Amino acid sequence: MPALRFALFGAGFWSRFQLAAWKQLPEAECVAIYNRTRPKAEALADEFGVPAVYDDPEQLLHQEKLDFIDIVTDNSTHGRFVHMAVNHRLPVICQKPIAPTLAEAESMFEACRQAGLPFFIHENYRWQMPIRALKRVLENGEIGTPYRARIEFISAFPDIVNQPFLAELEQYLLADMGTHILDLARFLFGEADRVYCQTYQNQRQIRGEDVATVMMQMKTGKTVLCQMALATTPIERDYFPQTFFFVEGEKGSVELGPNYWIRVTTEEGTHAKRYPPPRYPWADPDHDVVHASIVDCHANLLSALLGKVPAETTSEDNLKTLRLVFAAYQSAREGRVVTV
Repeated sequence: MPALRFALFGAGFWSRFQLAAWKQLPEAECVAIYNRTRPKAEALADEFGVPAVYDDPEQLLHQEKLDFIDIVTDNSTHGRFVHMAVNHRLPVICQKPIAPTLAEAESMFEACRQAGLPFFIHENYRWQMPIRALKRVLENGEIGTPYRARIEFISAFPDIVNQPFLAELEQYLLADMGTHILDLARFLFGEADRVYCQTYQNQRQIRGEDVATVMMQMKTGKTVLCQMALATTPIERDYFPQTFFFVEGEKGSVELGPNYWIRVTTEEGTHAKRYPPPRYPWADPDHDVVHASIVDCHANLLSALLGKVPAETTSEDNLKTLRLVFAAYQSAREGRVVTV
């Protein structure tokens, strides 16, 4: 079967990792790159051997024979490109968050649904190897039924240096990193009933929040606490971009801690095993756990486009995460618990 032909929309910071991950999968071939600043697209195309470059998205869609598009631009442009794809009858893979507002995200979903076109979200955090291993521990019953969990993503890493546009967002941490973390909460513990959130802005030169604490009551009765910060405050041990978990169950507990160690404790004692991510030569060694997960996320979405397996991170599924994000913002704004 010939490889599926796709166009990459966007040539910013994450695009080269997105494209490098696609290169790991022979069933997909990038044939064109769009970017509003043409020299950036040309540089990326030269690096990866992509034959065509455009600074006009409609021209690209008219001239190239495609099987899908992959959108890696900032989310203020996602809606425009998704609706273009619908007009050209093309499936879409899109970065998170889907859109700046819930209404726009729902409109994009509805347009694709009515057209009968796949609309997938590239939510790669749940594809991290240690997090998949943690899910297996929770499902095998070793610690019994979980009743409380803590998820932590706290770092002094200056994320805004790599992506300066984040400093201009009125909604920063929850919309960007919170989309990942709340998706992990859903992936591991199911859907939420109620949300309570508090936010804080430590970096005065930015517009949005860089600290957020979200507590959720899940429909299964579990309590999940998500603590997030990219406040550039010095901390003694910084393992960016690792996410840490501590889960309590009826028979014991499980912790995913630094350097990918999972420790399971029951009445029989504690046993530990390390689940490091695979190493790709194009990945930043400090970011292996995130960059490697892009490949596995791609593989799942590509298999879905080929009709082999269901996609895990569909737009329908990711809308549930986005609703949690906006419920958290509402809670922080109004100072109350919000029912989802």
